[in-house]
Amino acid sequence: MLVQNLLGRDLAAAAVAIDPAPIKGVPELPLSALKSSFPVLGNPFNFNRAISLTEPQFRFGFTNAVSEQEAKELYTKYAIPAPGRPLFQAATATFNPNSATKVNLTNTTRGPLLLISGSEDHTVPPVLVKSALKAYRKSSAVTELKEFAGRGHSLTIDSGWRELADYILGWLNAKGF
Repeated sequence: MLVQNLLGRDLAAAAVAIDPAPIKGVPELPLSALKSSFPVLGNPFNFNRAISLTEPQFRFGFTNAVSEQEAKELYTKYAIPAPGRPLFQAATATFNPNSATKVNLTNTTRGPLLLISGSEDHTVPPVLVKSALKAYRKSSAVTELKEFAGRGHSLTIDSGWRELADYILGWLNAKGF
């Protein structure tokens, strides 16, 4: 969401949004995304708190597409408390005209944007990323989608990260960067 905001404000030459948080204008709310965010959204007092996920919650939301062993290693290495506020902001964006998740979807002069999703992502399912792509349809600026088959929300930190990095570098090079 942050890179989309910067790109829409012409503060970036290009952007890659990997499993992007839903922006204002993305109405879908898949069950898996609700389940992934419930540890935070289930308690309104979490708005101003940092929340830790249990290992099973992390497994469902982040590492569902990797082996049990790799999931345990990733949990040990990367699981840290995270702020609840961004999830509440994304969840209420549709009802808030001044939502923090609002981005300029119609900027025709912005640089290219690549939206990336993992086909097995529970936290930001592909339907959310495809909906974001659809939200950009009024802009003639380059907006593309790449879905990585068999990958979950951990695609930037799991053992398949090089495939993602190589694709992004190739995409940026093809766009002149």
